[in-house]
Amino acid sequence: MSRDTYIQLESVTKKYTRGGEDLVVLDQLDLTIPEGDYAALMGPSGSGKTTILNLVGGLDVPNSGRVTVAETEVSGIAQRQLPAWRARHVGFVFQSFNLLPVLTAHENVMLPLQLTPLSAAERKKQADFALEIVGLSDRAGHRPSQLSGGQEQRVAIARAIATDPDVIIADEPTGDLDRNSADEILELLDRLNDELGKTILMVTHDPAAAANARRILKLDKGNLVSDEANDRSRKQSQGEA
Repeated sequence: MSRDTYIQLESVTKKYTRGGEDLVVLDQLDLTIPEGDYAALMGPSGSGKTTILNLVGGLDVPNSGRVTVAETEVSGIAQRQLPAWRARHVGFVFQSFNLLPVLTAHENVMLPLQLTPLSAAERKKQADFALEIVGLSDRAGHRPSQLSGGQEQRVAIARAIATDPDVIIADEPTGDLDRNSADEILELLDRLNDELGKTILMVTHDPAAAANARRILKLDKGNLVSDEANDRSRKQSQGEA
């Protein structure tokens, strides 16, 4: 693995058995994501996009091949060690937010910090800082039902970055949002990548969301069919016009 490579899939095959037949979701896939990259995964449903996120985040294991994150083979991590490993290296952002409705925004953000060796005071400080980054310090005491959809997703992003992970995995992060709220979330992801150097791997069907990424990776039937650099500077200049 090269020094600047952070995520690498080598000859990865993933299949599921349904109705007695094997369904190949990823077929000998090779994929490299450098540190600090921002890649959008696109393709039709069933092309393997979310499966890649699950493999990188240690939520699933390949049938064959290697998935390496931060120079560690993910499938080689013991189950009991996976939660702490994820807390250190990977933050998750989901389409449906996945906030606990009985907890405040601050309490939701605190959840992954329970897996760290930080003291209670340090965990509070980290959660406060994460909410400040996403612009929701004034909503820390609000429960999800008291927030807009865009605010809920910003809380979810604060939760994802609370432990200061290297990688943000985002699965359709704007899928349940109106255009204005979606644009706010995309601007926030831009900042996490540009200003904090987070490596971002995002699944999306939205061309407007993909336009924010540095690379657009297109999959079809478990194969990578296109890997294109994206001219974000052109997009930004058009937005300023």
